[in-house]
Amino acid sequence: MLTHPRHRYNDAVPRGHRADCSKGNEGREDMLARNSGILVTATLLLGMVPLLSQGQTEESSRAAARPAAVAYLFPEQVTVPAGKPSAVALHFRIAPGLHINSHTPREDYLIPTALSIPEGSGVRLAEASYPPGSDFTLPIDPQTKLSVYTGEFIIQARIVAAPGDHLVEARLRYQACDQNACMPPRTITVPVDVIGK
Repeated sequence: MLTHPRHRYNDAVPRGHRADCSKGNEGREDMLARNSGILVTATLLLGMVPLLSQGQTEESSRAAARPAAVAYLFPEQVTVPAGKPSAVALHFRIAPGLHINSHTPREDYLIPTALSIPEGSGVRLAEASYPPGSDFTLPIDPQTKLSVYTGEFIIQARIVAAPGDHLVEARLRYQACDQNACMPPRTITVPVDVIGK
């Protein structure tokens, strides 16, 4: 119980009013009980915050630790004549057991593999030539042939670079599948240091 220094007016009772000390103490005890209940609840909730955020961190770590279905291999750096279209071969590898739709899938609802370079990067993608897809059939539907990439593949990009050194973060969008199901579409970064001379 909290105690306060005694003040000379503590015992003063206004005229016409009776002081009922027992009720005053009960009211204070009720208020203290309510406040301590609130403090206990708040302490418990605050104690759970690190546990909840730890769970979210672990979940995002697991997602980040999951390898991408497609990995960019090389080149890391290219030097091209500034202002002129220049060919650059971009090499990729698809994880074993997976395939991705080619750039020209046979069905409209399938997501094509596509390369892009963001505007304002100092480098423009003039065009991209994709390899032809390989025929692929799923065990559940042997009549349907899909056009896919597996293993390693190369995209022949023609780029135009402004003079200078540009760290380009190109993007490759694809949808990977295994024998049974497809994963959500994904976009990976394709980092290339482009020097325009």
